Amino acid sequence: MAKCFSFTASRDWCYRYSFSTSGLKSSTTDLGDGTIMHCWTPKTHKHYKPNLLLIHGIGANAMWQWNEFISPLSSKFNVYVPDLLFFGDSYTTRTERTETFQAQCVMRTMEAHGVRRMFVVGLSYGGFVAYSLAAQFPQAVERVVIGCAGVCLEEKDMKEGLFNVKSVDEAITILLAQTPEKLKELIRLSFYKPIKGLPSCFLSDFIDVMCVENFQERKELVYALHKDRKLSDLPKISQPTLIIWGEHDQVFPLELGHRLKRHLDDNARLVVLKNAGHAINMEKSKELYKHLKSFLIDPVPPKIQSNGNSRKVD
Repeated sequence: MAKCFSFTASRDWCYRYSFSTSGLKSSTTDLGDGTIMHCWTPKTHKHYKPNLLLIHGIGANAMWQWNEFISPLSSKFNVYVPDLLFFGDSYTTRTERTETFQAQCVMRTMEAHGVRRMFVVGLSYGGFVAYSLAAQFPQAVERVVIGCAGVCLEEKDMKEGLFNVKSVDEAITILLAQTPEKLKELIRLSFYKPIKGLPSCFLSDFIDVMCVENFQERKELVYALHKDRKLSDLPKISQPTLIIWGEHDQVFPLELGHRLKRHLDDNARLVVLKNAGHAINMEKSKELYKHLKSFLIDPVPPKIQSNGNSRKVD
């Protein structure tokens, strides 16, 4: 019998509706070099609001990872939510696969929308891109939130047993799951209290809709993230930084959060969420929002300038 209903496609439609009713619109930007970037942008840009860029991780598109936060954040910010290259409707014919290139494409997209100053939040792989964005464009990025992103990992960490997997290839079979069994393994690693008893038909449907397209390119993104990585090569960003981590993260162990805090010293604050794994945006959405609000929203500026993001925060 032919499949006539897709739970994943239906859910995707619901997220699109949610983003739209929260004041965002779907926008596509041709960067002119074989690169197309899709981004959710404000229907009406309010100059008195600061600008906030939300960057997703590896998995589904941006909507699936940020939906719970769009409505409350849109009331406080001009919110921009891009699909990174090879996710959603973003794609490039160029061969670059580093987070450096991803960050450059995101910045060019923001500039195309007239955004010059912003706060940036990145989860998991998106945290690598957010960190690179802050390092490359310090005049554009005012504050940074890095969530469960092993920015400080080194290539040798894999061999030294820091991770649950023994090789990048093994990690890819889980992170970019192509079978229900591997997707269940990813769920077990991502959640402190993973959902049990998920029907294989639902998992297969998710894989068909979200995980098959651009599989090879996504593999190359993971390889580029890991290859020849050394902490000594990682620049120290100058912006105030909030590092937020799940206590029981099995994808990027908490040690990497402490390592990043040491790397940035007094310029960063580390928050550890109890009883949480890697998927803090899903398991601890209320706590995550609380910390985002405390770090980005609560400080009241003496003067809000027309660029929308100039605020003094102690």
